[in-house]
Amino acid sequence: MLTVINPASEKVLVQLPEDDAVSVANKVVQAKAAQPIWAACSYRERAQAIERFSQLLSEQAGDLAATLTAETGKPITQARAEVRTTASRVAFFLEQAERVLAPETVLADAELGLQEQITHEPLGIIANISAWNYPYFVGSNVFIPALLAGNAVLYKPSEYASLTGRSIAALMQAAGVPEGIFQTVLGDGKVGALLLDHPLNGVFFTGSYTTGSKIAVAAAKHLMKVQLELGGKDAAYICDDVSVQTVAGAVADGAFYNTGQSCCALERIYVHEAVYEAFVEAFLTTVQGFQVGDPNHDETYIGPLARSAQLTVLEAQVSDALAQGATLLCGGKRLPRTGFFFAPTVLVAVNHSMSVMRDESFGPVIGIQKVKDDAEAAQLMADTPYGLTASVYTAERTRAERILSQLNTGTAYWNCCDRVSPRLPWSGRGHSGQGLTLSTYGIQTFTQPKAWHFKAWL
Repeated sequence: MLTVINPASEKVLVQLPEDDAVSVANKVVQAKAAQPIWAACSYRERAQAIERFSQLLSEQAGDLAATLTAETGKPITQARAEVRTTASRVAFFLEQAERVLAPETVLADAELGLQEQITHEPLGIIANISAWNYPYFVGSNVFIPALLAGNAVLYKPSEYASLTGRSIAALMQAAGVPEGIFQTVLGDGKVGALLLDHPLNGVFFTGSYTTGSKIAVAAAKHLMKVQLELGGKDAAYICDDVSVQTVAGAVADGAFYNTGQSCCALERIYVHEAVYEAFVEAFLTTVQGFQVGDPNHDETYIGPLARSAQLTVLEAQVSDALAQGATLLCGGKRLPRTGFFFAPTVLVAVNHSMSVMRDESFGPVIGIQKVKDDAEAAQLMADTPYGLTASVYTAERTRAERILSQLNTGTAYWNCCDRVSPRLPWSGRGHSGQGLTLSTYGIQTFTQPKAWHFKAWL
C-alpha cells in the first residue's frame, strides 16, 4: 500500500493500492489496444476532450488546490495559482497543435510530377513519470500535447502527489478521454521501473539527475525515446547598476517561492561588490518578512517541505557551509513544530567549495557570494554541471546578453527569474536533462516524422 502523508501535520491522509508487475502489464496492454483508435480520431475529437478537461479543471480548482496542499504542503494561494494557470498552458496547446501536427508539403514540382511531404505521427505509448512540486504544470506540459498528438499516456504521478494524479485521471475520464488512453500508475520508483520493463515508445521523466540517469539506462534496451527534465543549480547575478530594493524582493521570491522546491528556483546569488552590502540587507529584510506556517492559511508564504528526508539534506548543506567559514544570517535549522518545516535560510561568505553552492538544495536555503566584476560572475555562474536557467539583473540589456551568452543553459533571464512561458521551449543542458517541453517544439516532440515521396507516372 502507498501511504499518503500530510507534510504539515505528519498525519496519514489515506492509503492507496500500489500498482505491481501484473497491473502495470495490463495497463500497457490496454494502452496498446486503445491507442490506434485514439490516433485515428480526428484532431477535433481529441481537442474537444482536452477542452472539456480544461473546463473541468477550472470549475474544480478550489477542491483540486486543497488536495494539492494537503499532500505536498504547497501554500494554498500558490496551489490555487498553479491549478488555475494550468488552463492557460492547455489553451496554448489547443491554439497551436492543429497547425503544428498538420502535414507539411515541402516540394511540389508539377513538371517532374513530384511532391514531398512530412506527416507527424504519434510516438504511440508513452510513460509520463512526473513530479510532485508542480504536478499540474509539469504534467500538463507532457500529457496534454501527447494526447492531442494521438498518443496513449501511462501517467505515473510522484508518490508524493498521488491524490492529485488520481484527480487528474478522473477529470480526463469525465472529459471523454478513453480509459485506456490515459491511465495512472501509482507507486514509488520501483513501480516506475516496472513501466520501463515494457517496450514503450517513449518515457518523459521529471525529477532528479540521479533518477534520470537510471531511467535513461533502463530505457536504452528498448531504444525508446527518452526525455529528461532534471534539476538545476540556478544562478542570478546582481549588477552594480540596479535598484537594490526592487531587485532584492524579486530575487528573494525567485529563491523561496514554493518553499524553494522548484527546479528553476534560484539557488546561487552573485552580487557585484559595489552593491553587495545594500543588496544583502534588503534581501534579508524580505526573507525575514516571509510568513511561515500552516499551508492552508492564505497568509502563509513558506510551508513545509514535501519530503522529510530533505530536511537532512538542508541541515547537511548548512553545517558544511558553516564549517568552511560561511556566515548564517537567518534560519539554518528545522523549526520546532510538527511537520517538515525548515526555517528560511540565508548564508553569506560562501564559495564553491561548499555544497550549498554546488549541489541542488531544493528547499528554502540560499547562498549569496560577492564578486568583483562581470567576468568573475560569469565564471562562477558557469561553474556547475547543471544547465537549466540563469538570470542577470542590470539596467543594460546588452550587458545581460553578453554575460548570459557565455552560459550553457536552456533558459536565460534578464531582470526576471523562475518564469516559464508556454510559448518558449523549456529545456535543460548537462545534468539538467535532455529534450524539451512547451512551445511548438514541445508539441512535435510527441510525434515522429514520416517522409512521403509522391511521384506521378509521366
